[in-house]
Amino acid sequence: MKTEADYYALFESYRAGELAAPARQELERRLAADPSFAQQLTDYDLLSGTLRGYGERLSTRRKLQAFQATLDAEATAEETYQTGNPLMPTVHISGVERTLREFWGSHRATIAVAASVAIMAVFGTLLGIEWWKAAQKPAPTYGYTMLRREVERIKRTQRAMNRAITQIDGNKAEEINPGKFSGTGFALSPNGYLVTSYHVIQGADSLLVESRTHEHYRAEPVFTDVTRDLAILRIVDKDFRGFGRLPYSFKRTTADLGERVYTLGYPREDLVFNDGSLSARSGFEGDTGFYQISIPVNPGNSGGPVLDDRGNLIGIVSGKQSDVQSAAFATKSSYLTRLVDSLQTAAVAHPITLPRANLLTGSSRPQQIRKLQNYVFVVKVYE
Repeated sequence: MKTEADYYALFESYRAGELAAPARQELERRLAADPSFAQQLTDYDLLSGTLRGYGERLSTRRKLQAFQATLDAEATAEETYQTGNPLMPTVHISGVERTLREFWGSHRATIAVAASVAIMAVFGTLLGIEWWKAAQKPAPTYGYTMLRREVERIKRTQRAMNRAITQIDGNKAEEINPGKFSGTGFALSPNGYLVTSYHVIQGADSLLVESRTHEHYRAEPVFTDVTRDLAILRIVDKDFRGFGRLPYSFKRTTADLGERVYTLGYPREDLVFNDGSLSARSGFEGDTGFYQISIPVNPGNSGGPVLDDRGNLIGIVSGKQSDVQSAAFATKSSYLTRLVDSLQTAAVAHPITLPRANLLTGSSRPQQIRKLQNYVFVVKVYE
């Protein structure tokens, strides 16, 4: 997966007109199709423009300092000439130079302030960029807990197992890096799109999607929404053959208060089921983009599906209220469906086709889970 530095090098070549025609066309196609990628180019243009402006201001300041040094040296030389000091060379000051020196002497403070203001403006712009980037990250909210799972404890357990195997057979056991964080995701369309929570993948260098049967696929983010804590991913692994027909449908209207709901997720290595009810049509502090659900959830549940009794997907688990037992929050599916509809208007290379038919209606809860479990995944984050 490319790093930010790789993308900046690509953008630099693009702006300099150094990309070959096929590479330029592919880049422009992706910019048109991927809003988050286009935003990266905008960030690059803003940052590079700011740095160029800073360089020009710094160069001007150095020239002014050199000019002042020259004037000071000439002033010292003139004073030496007038006092007759034989150790210093004789320097004659022209009328123009004397006028310039007088101007500099009377306006030195003003010019210094102007230079300082210019420097502060540059650093203010740079700081503004960092503030803007920080605004794209979910702000920590008192009383609200996000649910991606730290896997450091799993790493330690795995290392201990590897050491035990090494002692038994005398061969070096290969340590598998389980990643830094993990959460849950589920299939969005048959051709490899998935949904998870944005905070699950936040800061990721690379992503790995793991099925219930421990098949692994590389994935990349296609679209993210910080406000609604949503991320749409696409599997890019050449071995991936598609999800097949999805058994559930996505509810496009608001669910009813008091409905029985349930979720599947990976707060540990095995798939875990929990159920409850829809307890409020708004989320934390009245956010209308979320539901409140009375389901016990834990770190690792973020990004998991929330379904009603008929097998309609009504939400995506996001977080929970720290000081209230079993008060969790889920992004509404109605927002997700509108988001997918809006993405369809862009020139997406692989269109997202949401399932229309619901194959779970009329099935018992265990039957629904058996059909669902192959479409719910662990999302592993590497930094």
